[in-house]
This record gives sequence, structure tokens and C-alpha cells, in this order.
Amino acid sequence: MVDTRERILDVAIEVLGRNPDAGMGEVAAAAGVVRRTVYGYFATRSDLVLALTQRAVAEMTAVLAEEAAPDRPADEAWAAFIARLWPLAHRYRVLVVLRRGELGPDIHALLGPVEDGLADLVRRGQDGGAFGRHLPAEVLGQVAWSAVFTLADDDPTGTAFGASGVATTTLLMLGVPAPRARDVVDRTG
Repeated sequence: MVDTRERILDVAIEVLGRNPDAGMGEVAAAAGVVRRTVYGYFATRSDLVLALTQRAVAEMTAVLAEEAAPDRPADEAWAAFIARLWPLAHRYRVLVVLRRGELGPDIHALLGPVEDGLADLVRRGQDGGAFGRHLPAEVLGQVAWSAVFTLADDDPTGTAFGASGVATTTLLMLGVPAPRARDVVDRTG
């Protein structure tokens, strides 16, 4: 049963990535199951989308926890996190589109742990002088993290910008000087 649920989620992220308005029938057909099977796991399309969001949050939180060790410089931790986030951002980029709709508040609430972790990392970087103080840590982290998904949405294949370009861009947004940003990305990439 777990395998079927996970297969439905895997297929749903692909189907919704191609068409954010896709229905449960399209997900079922792509997964090779009947609609009743999909509804057996997810009572509504909203439940399916929120399950995808929970999966994304779990993956991103795990990556952030691995990369943002307290003894690691904040700019290096950020660059390593973004390098590992880049493929996830492509997989889950449809959540940005869906976040603009009726599920926005629910998706935003589920993303809270990732955003809190990033704000802590940015605050640590600001306190250590690696990141600028031009915005509060919570806002600055949100702006830089949102840029990753904006770039992913503009680069559906993940080849135009690459993880290094995205990491460099977000470090610059965080106030890291360009030479340092390139050096950090080169060392962590």
C-alpha cells in the first residue's frame, strides 16, 4: 500500500508539473490505477497537493539540516543547501504555482519549518558578517529562497542556470560580495 501511495505521489508531481490544473483522473491514468484508488489515498485533490507539499518539506528540511551544521560558515552552508535544493526545486516547482491559488495558505504553513531554518541560517550569517543586514533575516531568507523557485520555474530542464549559477545568485542577494560568492560556490559545488 505504501508503494502505491508513493507511486501516485511520484506521478502526481509529474502530471501537475506539466499541468497544474490536472485532475485526479489524469493522475490516476498516469499512475496506471483507477480514480477510486487515488481517492482511496487522497480524499480530495487538495489532500493530494498537501501530501506533495509535506513530502517536499520533509526532503528540503533534511537537506537543510545536513548542510547547515552550526560549525559550518553560513555562506558555505547556504551554497551547499542551494546546490542540493536545485533538483528538488525542479521537481516541486509546481508548488509555487499552486501556492498562488486557493491552497496558498496551507502550502505556506507547511513550508514553515524550511523557512524558519533558512531564517536561522541567514541570521547566523548576518551575525557572523557573511550576509548583509539590508533586510531582516526572515525576509532576506524568504527572498533568496523564493528566487530559487523562480529560477526553476523559468528553467524547466534545469540546464540554463545550473546549481552553481543559482547558488551564486542567491548569495549575491544575501549580500555576499561577488568574489567571495564565486569562491564559496567553487569550493562547495
